[in-house]
Amino acid sequence: MTSWAARFRLRQYVKASLWIVPMIGLVLGALLAELALTADSTGWPPSGWHYSATTASGVLSAIVGAMVALLGFVVTIGVLVVQQATGTLSPRYMRLWYRDRLQKAVLATFTGTFAFAFSLLRSVESASVPDLGVTLAGAGVAVSLVLLLIYLNRFTHSLRPVAIAELVAGMGLSVFSSGAAVIRGAVPRAAHALPSGGPVMRIRTVRGGAIQAFDVRRLVAEAARHDCVLVVTRLIGDFVPPGTVLVEVYGGTSRPDPARVTGLIALGAERTIEQDPAFALRVLVDIAIRALSPAVNDPTTAVQVINYIEWFLHMVGERHLPGRYVLADEDGAARLVLPGRDWDGYLQLAVCEIRDYGSSSVQICRRLRAMLEGLLEALPPGQHPSVRAEMGLLGQAVEREFGDPDRRSIAQQADSQGIGGARRPDTVRRSPGSPG
Repeated sequence: MTSWAARFRLRQYVKASLWIVPMIGLVLGALLAELALTADSTGWPPSGWHYSATTASGVLSAIVGAMVALLGFVVTIGVLVVQQATGTLSPRYMRLWYRDRLQKAVLATFTGTFAFAFSLLRSVESASVPDLGVTLAGAGVAVSLVLLLIYLNRFTHSLRPVAIAELVAGMGLSVFSSGAAVIRGAVPRAAHALPSGGPVMRIRTVRGGAIQAFDVRRLVAEAARHDCVLVVTRLIGDFVPPGTVLVEVYGGTSRPDPARVTGLIALGAERTIEQDPAFALRVLVDIAIRALSPAVNDPTTAVQVINYIEWFLHMVGERHLPGRYVLADEDGAARLVLPGRDWDGYLQLAVCEIRDYGSSSVQICRRLRAMLEGLLEALPPGQHPSVRAEMGLLGQAVEREFGDPDRRSIAQQADSQGIGGARRPDTVRRSPGSPG
């Protein structure tokens, strides 16, 4: 029986594949052509839909050639997107771009229309013309052209870094708020029931790769079946070589099957966003620091990306992130322990590299300070120590980079636009009862 991890990898392959949906369109096009020929044989098409054999052959031949040309055009656009994404954005973004449903729908429509028209060509004779099929082929061309225009409009606008930042941040927050809800819904009261002593068994991975996802429900069920506690040792997104200990088993009346347990943990070539909202943050940071490289030197783009990083951090910072999650079974007994990212981890991922690469830019220093001050104002007090620590590191970076006191003073000002935003008066940041 195929393991859950193998099925997960298959789903990932299907989502990232650019040929499966177009192939389905190709098959459906051929089948619809047969249905159209069957309908023609019943004499159903109205008299106004009749075509001569020459006209039908010419129209269908033109459609076949046009669909092949349009397919080549879309593939060319795809190559350009890959070049831009790897050169000016982030190679990690490509894993998200491959999943675009509109692109697959466009390719499937083109291949379907091609197969439909090509299948009809063989039935065109002087005494027999697929009138309904020719009309439907023309309608297929119209639909293909409309989808092509929508496709061009979308990718013309959505390839801007700020549009990609909005998309990636939205995907990450969606995973954080819904996809990982089962992990955040852990039962803290079960933590006291964790068995004492060392592990009775260590389960190692046979294959290497990045941890992409856990089947949390089945892991809990597996632990309950053996009356033990499974402790996952690695964070989702970690790359593990073969032979790494993935799970430690504590207590239990029997030993779980290692192959069964590792079959509930999906490993792949790289991280995915399914259960890893930090992967979205990783992509955003990659885009920002790419914009700050000397070859690009575009701090304004980095500032725009920081806007969405701040949005992401505001949403994450409002939640309590303990860093370790204890999940219980239906009886409230602890069964599964998962490591998780705490607030410090998310904040450091968001700030450290941008600060290091952008510390010589006045825009970046001012925008980062504005972001950190905004986090202090909006988030609960428990998150403040980490934010203040990052503000201290930012201040030290400004001191190192700006030797001139006047330039240093400018770089130390908070500005939500990097440069150009109105500076908030100090009274806005003081509490009502604070001394002037």
